Amino acid sequence: MLPPAAFIGASTGDLLVSMRFTPDEPRAFIEQVRTAIEVLAQREGFIDARIGRAVDDESLVLVNMRWNSVGAYRRALSGYEVKVSVVPLLSSAIDEDTAFEIVHVRDQEQSLDFTGSRAADANRVGLGEASAGYVPPA
Repeated sequence: MLPPAAFIGASTGDLLVSMRFTPDEPRAFIEQVRTAIEVLAQREGFIDARIGRAVDDESLVLVNMRWNSVGAYRRALSGYEVKVSVVPLLSSAIDEDTAFEIVHVRDQEQSLDFTGSRAADANRVGLGEASAGYVPPA
């Protein structure tokens, strides 16, 4: 069961960052990620983080982080200390999408659904193109 804080903390803007890595030295890499998470945890908008290792392949490492918004995550990555000590490590992730809106949370007793904040025309309107003053979420 998720602790009550998981539901209280979940909101429409929450962002889930999920990165997979295949480091040469998984144990040493996990220690490096712990240090990186300590730095990120000091940034505004950080909620929590988890490090996992695949049960069938110890060379596959997963890092999950929750942030209170995509903006908070992007601002966190732009700080000098993060650019120097964290970004190079995170840049070694497998090249795939890593940032996801949270649209559903469930434990054994309850669930929450979120509409997300992605605009309905997000796939049709490019960066710098005008769409409308307000476009409702998809």
